[in-house]
Amino acid sequence: MGFESCHPVSGQTYSRKVDSRVINVLSGIAQSAHKFSNDIRLLQHLKEIEEPFEKNQIGSSAMAYKRNPMRSERIASLANYVMADAMNPALVASTQWFERTLDDSANKRLSVPEGFLAIDGILDLYLNVVDGLVVYPKVIESRLMKELPFMATENIMMDAVKAGGDRQELHERIRIHSMAAGKVVKEEGKENDLLERIAADPAFNMTMEQLNKIMKPENFVGRSPIQTEEYIRDYVQPILDANAEDLGMTAEINV
Repeated sequence: MGFESCHPVSGQTYSRKVDSRVINVLSGIAQSAHKFSNDIRLLQHLKEIEEPFEKNQIGSSAMAYKRNPMRSERIASLANYVMADAMNPALVASTQWFERTLDDSANKRLSVPEGFLAIDGILDLYLNVVDGLVVYPKVIESRLMKELPFMATENIMMDAVKAGGDRQELHERIRIHSMAAGKVVKEEGKENDLLERIAADPAFNMTMEQLNKIMKPENFVGRSPIQTEEYIRDYVQPILDANAEDLGMTAEINV
């Protein structure tokens, strides 16, 4: 017998519990969409974003200054467990020949409830993270502005071409200046001086004032802000509206 047939009420309760937590996680992400990227742990390593950190929380037993993303680490660990746990029924089914044998019962009695429990823990952790997410815009801006001159070279080149420059020549000049500026950053640990090099090159006929006008991050994000707003409005918000009675969950985590 499977877990569902042994514990139908418990199975339904767990499914509803998981669904409610998913809805609340989705709500938290939607409310903080401008704060998120693909990997919270990576961004915390770069000091751009942080998960909640308690007043007396110890981030590392060895290095007292660290603020390790313990919640995100737990999420990743439990997610790996769930992915591995999903293999249990599959391995049984591969040799079961559709017989309702005891190996099916023993396996499901462990893998199904343990999978639900792990997912329940993941969602509680996720709820806690999205509820207390901290973003450091100045750190993000500083890191971005150090790299933006490299990312903006095509725009700089095309503006110089519009002003009468030769594209082939400008491409080669930008290549040379970019390599030199990159060497200064990587080998000497100095600031990125690519813009100064371009402004001093008569081939571009551009001033620092003109170059700085190009150095606006919003010029390089394309439709991403609009896409985010459209996705939340057209896809996420209808789900939240349809499940409004389940919203408002919070989760306290012992760290």
